[in-house]
Amino acid sequence: MTAAVSPLAPAGFPEIEPIRGVRLATIEAGIRYKGRPDVMLAEIAPGASLAGVFTRSATRAAPVLWCERALAGLPSEPLDTGAAILANAGNANAFTGAAGTAATERLAEATANRLAIPAGRVFISSTGVIGEPLEDVLIRERLDALATALAPGGFDAAAEAIRTTDTFAKGAETSVSLDGVSVRITGIAKGSGMIAPDMATMLVYLFTDAGVARPLLQDMLASANARTFNCITVDSDTSTSDTVLLAATGAAEMAPIVQPEDPRSALFADALEWVMRELAHLVVRDGEGASKFVEIRVTGAADDRSAHRIAKAVAESPLVKTALAGEDPNWGRIVMAVGKAGEPADRDRMTIRFGDILVAENGWVSPTYVEAEAAAYMRRAELVIAIDLGLGMGASTVWTCDLTAGYIAINADYRS
Repeated sequence: MTAAVSPLAPAGFPEIEPIRGVRLATIEAGIRYKGRPDVMLAEIAPGASLAGVFTRSATRAAPVLWCERALAGLPSEPLDTGAAILANAGNANAFTGAAGTAATERLAEATANRLAIPAGRVFISSTGVIGEPLEDVLIRERLDALATALAPGGFDAAAEAIRTTDTFAKGAETSVSLDGVSVRITGIAKGSGMIAPDMATMLVYLFTDAGVARPLLQDMLASANARTFNCITVDSDTSTSDTVLLAATGAAEMAPIVQPEDPRSALFADALEWVMRELAHLVVRDGEGASKFVEIRVTGAADDRSAHRIAKAVAESPLVKTALAGEDPNWGRIVMAVGKAGEPADRDRMTIRFGDILVAENGWVSPTYVEAEAAAYMRRAELVIAIDLGLGMGASTVWTCDLTAGYIAINADYRS
């Protein structure tokens, strides 16, 4: 666990009100970290709908495979029993073979028995070191204490319990009025390194008291995920454990949203995406060793997919990221990264801006460009790099951070 808090961290964890139909608890199991909680349990009341997205890694962890199967086995209608999320930090239970599968199954069964729900409605997450067996007995022998401690609220403690190399706990919330009924949407996340999501990011848990039919909830989550968690990158490495779960408890006094044509559907989806974007930004702000929060805006591409690939190529270039760390306005590295993306680009149509500073246009450096102004801009903690390809209507925004010696130090010592 790193000691210094990221310079890009917010002032503190937000004050998050309880979500009706959700109870939380944490314990210290001593899986890897000592003297801090490392297990979180969320109990979700009957009547909820659940949705999820997961990493597409070919080496995804046993808990991810379990969650994929569990989600696929849920009915379309609200659950007639409760559900639960059990997450641990310190050990990813990934690349652990049959032993990892068995540990996941034991945790699901033990949690189900303690909460009197089916095992297929227990969602398991693990994050931490890859390739080491998970001593699930450390968790199972504390399940009674964990379940006894369940209570409304406690999102700050839950966010703390799922941290690994994170330097701060991450949470966000909002409310939205749906035909005069105020509903809340809350989320917690962990993530700092191994961040280049492919369907999710590290671990994210979202809760709302709104009533939303499961098929629609899944569509909303997947759609928002494409524009939030799938648009961040710290180091271009996709985790084996990426999981995003969303529980809509239906406890708010409202008729459930069942059709996308319902006017409330767009309002809820927008609010959900806002919370997800806030959490995604917090993950980047806590990027291992990060000192810069950087937005890469690509417009004028052949299509949105092309724009996204170009933005990711710029955001993940080690040469671009080290220039950002050195506060060097080396725009030639951006030109390089655009060119290597394998997408349509025309040197003579492309423009590059650092914030409001026009850097390059018409295939050459802009005649108005002043290096000293760009260098001064690069000293800011938050940067915007805008690239217009001049080819079409495609657009995408990706968020990233710089690459510093701190990243190397954290990961060189991660298992030490």
